[in-house]
Amino acid sequence: MKKSFLILMLTVIVSAASCSFTTKVENDPDKDKLLIDLISYVLGKGHYDAKDINDDFSREVFSDYVDALDPLKRYFYQSDIEEFKKYEELIDDEIRNKEITFFNLTYRRLQQRMTEARTLYQDILSTPFNFDKDEKINTEYEKLPYAKDKKEMRDRWRLQLKFNALSSYYDKVEEQIDSLTENKSYERKTSMALEEEARDITKSSLQEYFEFADDLERKDWFSIYINSIVEEFDPHTYYFAPQDKDRFDIAMSGKLEGIGARLQKKNDNVKIIEIISGGPAWRGNKVEVGDFIMKVKQEEEEEPVSIVGMRLDDAVGLIKGPKGTKVILTVKKVDGRTEIVEIVRDVVELEETYAKSSVIKKNDKTFGVINLPKFYFNMQDYNQRNAAKDVKQEIVRLKEQDMDGLVVDLRDNGGGSLQTVVDIAGLFIEKGPIVQVRTKGETPEVLSDKDRNILWDGPLVILVNELSASASEILAAAMQDYKRAIIIGSKQTYGKGTVQNVMDLNRWMRSNDFGDLGALKLTTQKFYRVNGGSTQLEGVKSDVVVPDRYSYIDIGEKDQENPLPWDKIAAADYKLWDGYIDFDQTIANSKDRMSKNDQLKLIDENAKWVRQKRDVNVYSLKYDKYKANIEQNEQQAKRFDAINDYTTNLTFESLPYEKELIKKDTILAEKRKRWHQSLSKDVYVEEAISVLEDMKINNIRRSKNPLSLKN
Repeated sequence: MKKSFLILMLTVIVSAASCSFTTKVENDPDKDKLLIDLISYVLGKGHYDAKDINDDFSREVFSDYVDALDPLKRYFYQSDIEEFKKYEELIDDEIRNKEITFFNLTYRRLQQRMTEARTLYQDILSTPFNFDKDEKINTEYEKLPYAKDKKEMRDRWRLQLKFNALSSYYDKVEEQIDSLTENKSYERKTSMALEEEARDITKSSLQEYFEFADDLERKDWFSIYINSIVEEFDPHTYYFAPQDKDRFDIAMSGKLEGIGARLQKKNDNVKIIEIISGGPAWRGNKVEVGDFIMKVKQEEEEEPVSIVGMRLDDAVGLIKGPKGTKVILTVKKVDGRTEIVEIVRDVVELEETYAKSSVIKKNDKTFGVINLPKFYFNMQDYNQRNAAKDVKQEIVRLKEQDMDGLVVDLRDNGGGSLQTVVDIAGLFIEKGPIVQVRTKGETPEVLSDKDRNILWDGPLVILVNELSASASEILAAAMQDYKRAIIIGSKQTYGKGTVQNVMDLNRWMRSNDFGDLGALKLTTQKFYRVNGGSTQLEGVKSDVVVPDRYSYIDIGEKDQENPLPWDKIAAADYKLWDGYIDFDQTIANSKDRMSKNDQLKLIDENAKWVRQKRDVNVYSLKYDKYKANIEQNEQQAKRFDAINDYTTNLTFESLPYEKELIKKDTILAEKRKRWHQSLSKDVYVEEAISVLEDMKINNIRRSKNPLSLKN
């Protein structure tokens, strides 16, 4: 972090620490006021492109906040909105004056309206729906007016609940037809019975939704209010409540400390929905998916604590804990038995977030593919496991298999650590700048690879799509600018060219009686390609553009609210890679192949059809019309079945080290089997291999490079 920004933070610490409070309460309005004051100050002074907090800003916050509270317009009445509008241009004043009157008003009113909605949905679902009545529902909620009165609100809920029940009713009818076809003795149910079952499913779904809402506390709703403020600065500035910060750290590092199980709230009970491969619960083999955890006892405590009815976050807080400590669970097994299970907590690595590789065979040649889901790292210690170390290790292992070319798959990679990008890019070039980073008001800083060693100097292809963002775009851009790799994928990548720092708000307080204040993810910098252009909004334009399922859907940075603008700075001093022969001709050959590829033509047609269906907002609630519409869609969709039937002539297999792990881990075996099956149908990987075959290496240059690592 820049020195000037650290000086700013010290100023904030001194000013904030002068506040003195004595009561430690989770839902204390004084804590909310402190958060508003602290966060707004940091935003104004530290954000890369800070906005003026004025009446225009206030109106935007008002609109986004009210929409966030009631996106389907099923709670607030038009009269509520008119009452709220008194504050439409006062939110900026409340921020400056550390007032939360507007939040208090909306919070109390929402709780009131949600209580009314509970009675409303139960009353509506107590009466059968008439699926023969010809009526429609419009699901373009953002354009719907707010309900004027209770009659209109009831009708809005009725249509939504009927729509949900109709979907379940259709499924029930189809299931019965299948059952009658397979079993002539199947006891047919009446349409009335099926309709009742459909309503029960809808009722159960609403009960679960409101149970989740019951778990939310005032502080959770206040987080929504804070984020309606901070997200006006840009889409990536975000306030993390304490539990959200923990989740963010886990997502970035791919690690957590606990028992290694994913949990879900189900009718006041905590249910195990996944056992993480290699974790303590998996190793102990005493709990399984479907078990309910009823009580939790800590190693040092005498009495177990019941978690039935407890908030999921609170239950998880009791179950997880430091490596090496014990937790004793009272578990209701799938078969109804109750068991006491003791588990020693450990560090659990979420393997699906880590780099993985496969050997690809085509004719007599061997290639490698590395899938990198994100640029992960440990936020407390970069020297621990990170994306750069893992990618380096996978390349070494693939080289041991004598690979002739490498594919790095960055599709759906949302980014992560910028330092790991620099380290990974350095595996493919001798040395030089990788990315330029600019802090407001300062000269751009160039982050460079300074290690002249090259781990892989052979053919390189990078796969991207519209969801390749941030750090992914920097790696793809650097390799494109150096002409080190050919980029295959979407017309452009996501277009996120900003840098965020996560700041622990607790560190700015000398004394704090309010407990954990959470953290603020703040946009402090922008990054630029070595050629000087920003990836903001424009992303990286692929050398070879291929259609995919996202081609006609608005999902990029340019489609978000409040994105920072594109701009350009001076290029860094870098030299093009001269290791290829006919680089441009290889791209031309690929474009020609892709233009003639029937599979890609079909994918493009499917993408257009998907966009067309996404634009449909009005649905019939009459069963016959609803059914006819589904059947028409299914008939139209049949012509796209061939997309899944496509197969390549490539074969995929795990590296030797992973084959040994698979012998002992059936879950890993199944994951790799599915991945390899997916790769074998992947036309983009197929084309990447064809490009690698076309890429001719300048062997004269290679022989003159004594620093290239061959082992």
